[in-house]
Amino acid sequence: MLIATSIAAANERRRPVDVHGQEYLLREFVGAVPRRGTYVEGNETNDNGLPQGFLVSQPPGSVTPPHFHETNQFQVFVGGSGRLGKRRADPVTVQFAGGHTPYGPIAAGDRGIQYFTLRQSWDPGAKYLPAMRSRLVRGRQRQRLAPRVERPAAALEAPDSCTVEPLLELEADGLGAELVRLGPGMRCLRPCGGGGQYQVVIAGALVHDGEALPRLSCRFASADERECEFEAGPGGAAVLALQFPALASAAEGRSGP
Repeated sequence: MLIATSIAAANERRRPVDVHGQEYLLREFVGAVPRRGTYVEGNETNDNGLPQGFLVSQPPGSVTPPHFHETNQFQVFVGGSGRLGKRRADPVTVQFAGGHTPYGPIAAGDRGIQYFTLRQSWDPGAKYLPAMRSRLVRGRQRQRLAPRVERPAAALEAPDSCTVEPLLELEADGLGAELVRLGPGMRCLRPCGGGGQYQVVIAGALVHDGEALPRLSCRFASADERECEFEAGPGGAAVLALQFPALASAAEGRSGP
């Protein structure tokens, strides 16, 4: 299964969600966006069987308190400024949090903050701490924070190259992240196994089935896709490839942002 969504299509599927009295804007890319900004008993019935990927616009000065989710996820900070816990979360920053791994707070700066939330499977909602500590499953929590990708468009300044830069070194269970850079019209094949992989365009455009997917477009390759073709548009492309751990490992040690 290969699902591709342009930023234009996601903009048509955007809606506000209340998070502790603040209005966040969510753009839907894969699966269904959360209906609420916090877990409510019975949310599990909304599971549509797909992974869950969306783009969050968090308003200026707002704070998402520490919390966890049930599934593994990546977050990619692509706009504005702010902090994730004690660390800066400026563009382009990649974080992985396993299921049942507490993280946060996410504090937006005076221009707000924008980030992708890309989950391995559908999640019933944020469980905020300390109120929902009883639902936290302990044992194999895992977080990773990649070095910040500075000047993503610099990837387009070498028009004759196709390079791959590791951001999170590939781990034994398949977890990893890399930056794929392609010159204009170039193609390359990359492995995309593990437990599924999101591909986020951070500069230029990625071509999928003849359609140019511009910056902030997203593609998801399920675990049965063993190899993915990356094809750049006429201006080149810089694409984050974010791969989840294999599904068996994910089930054993669920964590969440």
